[in-house]
Amino acid sequence: MSGRLRLVREYMRRPLGVAAGAFLILVAIAVCLAKWIAPYGPEAEDLKHTLALPSGQHLLGTDRLGRDILSRLLWGGQVTLLGLLEALFAAVLVGVLFGLLAGYFGRSTDNVISRISDLVMAMPAIVVLLMIYSITNNSSSAGMITLGILSVPSILRVTRTAARAVREEVFVAASQVMGMSRARIIVRHVLPNIWGPIIINAAVLAASILGVQGGLNFLDLGLTPPNPSWGSMVSEGQQVLSQQSWLIIPSGVTLALVIMALMLVADALRDTTASNRSRQAQPVRKQVRERSIEQMRSPAPTAPPDPDAVLSVRGLSVAFSDLQVVRDVSFDVFEGHTLGIVGESGCGKTVAMSGVLGSLGRNAEVRGAIVFEGTDLNGATKRERLRTRGKGVAYISQDPMVALDPMFTVASQLGELVGRHDGSKGAEKKKRVLELLSQVGLPSPESVAKRFPHQLSGGMAQRVSIACALSGRPRVLIADEPTTALDVTIQGDILGLLRSLQEQENMAVVLITHDLGVVADICDRVAVMYAGEIVEMADVETIFAAPGHPYTRALIGANPIMAERGELLKAIPGTVVAPAAWPVGCHFAARCTFRVPACEVPVPLVGVTDATGHEARCVRAEELLNESQSEGQPA
Repeated sequence: MSGRLRLVREYMRRPLGVAAGAFLILVAIAVCLAKWIAPYGPEAEDLKHTLALPSGQHLLGTDRLGRDILSRLLWGGQVTLLGLLEALFAAVLVGVLFGLLAGYFGRSTDNVISRISDLVMAMPAIVVLLMIYSITNNSSSAGMITLGILSVPSILRVTRTAARAVREEVFVAASQVMGMSRARIIVRHVLPNIWGPIIINAAVLAASILGVQGGLNFLDLGLTPPNPSWGSMVSEGQQVLSQQSWLIIPSGVTLALVIMALMLVADALRDTTASNRSRQAQPVRKQVRERSIEQMRSPAPTAPPDPDAVLSVRGLSVAFSDLQVVRDVSFDVFEGHTLGIVGESGCGKTVAMSGVLGSLGRNAEVRGAIVFEGTDLNGATKRERLRTRGKGVAYISQDPMVALDPMFTVASQLGELVGRHDGSKGAEKKKRVLELLSQVGLPSPESVAKRFPHQLSGGMAQRVSIACALSGRPRVLIADEPTTALDVTIQGDILGLLRSLQEQENMAVVLITHDLGVVADICDRVAVMYAGEIVEMADVETIFAAPGHPYTRALIGANPIMAERGELLKAIPGTVVAPAAWPVGCHFAARCTFRVPACEVPVPLVGVTDATGHEARCVRAEELLNESQSEGQPA
């Protein structure tokens, strides 16, 4: 379906917008056909029926000179709508032109145009219009074009902002590299991509101009009596209000309805463009979306939580506005053990753990069981959830500088956490702070405690972040790629620190990473995630020696350590499928060289042969496992 047809269909789904658009079209047609459908001429008088109420002879009554109100509305609409088009054309033409120049060229061009726009906005519009009407002998066209020029800033600013955003797109840079002229780029690539906001603001501006024009015509500005316009007819009705109150209603209601219709059309256009962007960002078939929502509400049956696990997650699913991003994630974490969660960026590792922590915000819908020490945190109260944070489950961010407030020293921030968890104060709190800094291997804890975050190196900041996580003596520590921003030598130190801390405190650790070397070094068990699902789970030796899922095999094969000297590094073709485009069956099928027709239906996570605790989400898991064993794939 073409983009234009899709926009039309989207607009037709909004009844108010459709009704308002139809009304405007009917008014425009009636006004254009006034010469043929108006019962009388605009100045034809019937002195026998002055100030008459609606009748068969005069459908909307007559004014004080016996002129037919319906005929004058139709003829006056030509003056009103023509003036509106003149003003709107001037505003859009000038605003779009200079907005494109300011947005695309930027710098000095943008500064000059923006300053001129500010000057125009600062001008007293009524004074300028009165001057123009005086100079041009009350010319309607001159006044409306001037009003359009005074309205240019509202269109210019929208165009400038939209053009600046499009200018940064890759296709614009590609056009420049290919030698396309600036004028051609602006006309062919920039302008077509910003029509949406321009049209919406033009509709809003049209309503505003029509109101201003009605006010000017009410004062007989831009109009030569006895020629009618909607604004002048309101003025005529007001003059005889005490004699016949009906006279003001036809013109006043018509003017109000047209203005209201323009605003409703603008609202519908705004909603249409917003919905179209959402649909483009989420190109998913309706049945797939409904299936995702239904599975979110009715997850597949899972085994009960393991009573021996410190943290037991079952059927965890996360959705944002009915768009599911994590589905049916289950795992157990035991005291003194480390669970590694691996996968490419965008596989849902961090979102899943954020769902466990309850830190995704109000827009997220989290389903499933998150059992910590016998309590389901997903169904717990805010107070119960708060009691587990820091003391029960702690978190280490992948960027320590985000976790540390730049306005406070290390001692202040760490001391605040110690005071909250231990209730200690004064010297006791200070002693605990220094103890934590020593525990994470920082030299000269007293000196480090006095520093601000910007005075710390990357490795020191990560150690302080770990100290903050340990301040509550947690039973479960979730580390989200804690070594990503660090160099190789410091990575080894941090991993060694985590291992020694785990031995000292007997903590359970969940390590989120995409580095298989880290997994092999520190983890006891591994969960491989792809596109929101766990596709394989086993102990670390089994994962490396006999992977049962093609994605796990591909990850191991893409590890630089597995490459021979002189040969090209292997890579997994394609990218991780977006949540909105998840297929019905296996999420990895589009990138998999082992796919078969059976992959097109939902694939459960099931046990592989008789291997204890080895599960894979693949219809060919046993076949791949046997192949790996026969090949003797190295660990």
